[in-house]
Amino acid sequence: MESAIVTKAALPVVLRTPRLVLRQWRDGDRAPFAALNADSRVMEYFPGPLAIVDSDAFADRCERGIAERGWGLWAVEVPADGAAFIGFIGLASAGPGLPCTGLVEVGWRLAAPYWGQGYATEGARAAVAYAFETLALPEIVSFTATLNRRSQAVMERLRMHRDPLEFQHPRVPDGSPLRPHVLYWLSRDDWRLARIAPNGDRGR
Repeated sequence: MESAIVTKAALPVVLRTPRLVLRQWRDGDRAPFAALNADSRVMEYFPGPLAIVDSDAFADRCERGIAERGWGLWAVEVPADGAAFIGFIGLASAGPGLPCTGLVEVGWRLAAPYWGQGYATEGARAAVAYAFETLALPEIVSFTATLNRRSQAVMERLRMHRDPLEFQHPRVPDGSPLRPHVLYWLSRDDWRLARIAPNGDRGR
């Protein structure tokens, strides 16, 4: 895997899909984000729920990243049903100590009532398209706990390839069943081929 070269957009980018808006964060997102991060269902495959102060700090980092680069982990809303904030979907630089450090990952975290409706896949596809079409990244990655089959199913719907080797996440405690992680990756060339394949799943 090669390091990603990323560019800065002139203004904070807003992505729109048939059902979603991926946008810059707002002050009103903090409370529902804290509730999401305190939900044991949402945080099942993370070391634990986040305290309000940590949730707010996470949101601040997301907002600051978008302000600085134009893109990042966008806040997500569903205009049709009036849901002003359901979580985040977007792009982030993989942190240190990982087998994909230096690359850009696609990630998501949605409130439990919005699971099972295809929102994560729909929004992530828009983020992936932005990564390849606008940022011209050579590849993107995604990773999660080995036990987290729900997120892996999204990665597979994105046509990402699973690396055969698991890795131990350095920021998960030793002995935790969540420490083993799987890594998925997708190259720009493979993404383009999947989009033009006659039997592709672009509409799903």
